[in-house]
Amino acid sequence: MIVVDTNIISYFYLASEYSELSEQLFQKEPNWSAPILWRSEFRNVLSLYLRKEIILLTDAVEIFEAAERLMQNNEYEINSLRVLSLSQISGCSAYDCEFVSLAEDLNVPFVTMDNKVLTNFSDKAVSIPEYLERI
Repeated sequence: MIVVDTNIISYFYLASEYSELSEQLFQKEPNWSAPILWRSEFRNVLSLYLRKEIILLTDAVEIFEAAERLMQNNEYEINSLRVLSLSQISGCSAYDCEFVSLAEDLNVPFVTMDNKVLTNFSDKAVSIPEYLERI
């Protein structure tokens, strides 16, 4: 199991520069987890694609439902005190720190392509290429 941020989920379902890497990640480790926050963030990504007319509403709904199936039983509530503490010491957003906190709670790697998170949480966060090299 790994924790993935919403960007990794987005790369997996929407064409991007990291889509191929996210598919390789899924092939190596298909057990993805995330804080419940991923849902709101992913809806926001899909709404951006809708506004830019990159996808249709029916596509957005299908993509979201597929992501829900992927994340089913692997979504978690997060401790607010821990998130705020992580944010204070790192300067990262509370959103990002929810993922870090979950990775700590589950004692699993947090896979992200966010450079600020990778820099501030090098003991817990790892990029897709780094993770693929390790396994």
